[in-house]
Amino acid sequence: MDVFERDFYEERRRSWRRSAFWKGFVVAAILAGIIAALTLPSAFEARGVHVARYSVSGVITDDPERDRLIRDLAEDDAVRAVVVRINSPGGTTAGSEALYETLRAVAETKPVVAVMSEVAASGGYVAAIAADHIVARGNTLTGSIGVIMEYPDLTGLIDRLGIGIETVRSSELKAEPSPYRPTNPEARARDEAMIEDSYQWFRGLVGARRDLSGAGLDSVANGGVFSGRQALESGLVDEIGGEPEALAWLESRETGLGDLPVREWQVERDDGIVAGILGRVASTGGILTEISTRTGAKLYSIMR
Repeated sequence: MDVFERDFYEERRRSWRRSAFWKGFVVAAILAGIIAALTLPSAFEARGVHVARYSVSGVITDDPERDRLIRDLAEDDAVRAVVVRINSPGGTTAGSEALYETLRAVAETKPVVAVMSEVAASGGYVAAIAADHIVARGNTLTGSIGVIMEYPDLTGLIDRLGIGIETVRSSELKAEPSPYRPTNPEARARDEAMIEDSYQWFRGLVGARRDLSGAGLDSVANGGVFSGRQALESGLVDEIGGEPEALAWLESRETGLGDLPVREWQVERDDGIVAGILGRVASTGGILTEISTRTGAKLYSIMR
């Protein structure tokens, strides 16, 4: 092959490369345009005026990302009202307290209505009373107003196995309660006082938010569980129904709210594939969340 032929073929190769590059660029630009066309309307929709729906499900724990999202609901002018859907047996008392306070902050700026699903008990009920209006199904399980702390007693098993455990601690109250030794009477008395303090906090919230006192409050704040119909009769909820009834109540508060689109708000978590799968499993029954958060003794407002 002489120099002229070599130059000819080299030029053809360069021309082919330039052509392939521009063809690829054009295809990429077309795909980007299609994606933008599909996503931009929804993005504009998301910025439009709407009613936000936030779901509380599974075991409630302390969750700063959740609290940040709820604060965003309060500050977003496009959000005219909030529907809180609850399907939770409760959770830690501190986590339920944080959720209650952030939802109340939203209710200071716009209407908030709670819609109970299968269960909204204990800490789930704490979340519900943060709303201005509570709607429950007739067969929703709710109530369970109380606080609990549980720990295993392994002393009998340890004695049977002949295992000895030596502990060096700064005082008899340090690291109490422990499953490895009988409960110190003074430590138990302190735990009972702590449980009573948290219970009075919970009871006080119910009394204030549901306008209950005396025998009426006593009859519901005893740890018992109620159906939605029983809860309506005792004053724990306002209405039997679902989201349509919640939207109708919003409309009664402000004309036009019931006609706004309802859009889901949820925390976007980047936990990886495995953690994401586990998180979805946990949200269905709460048991994995329960296990993962057992890093020590906690006070629980949870239905048993």
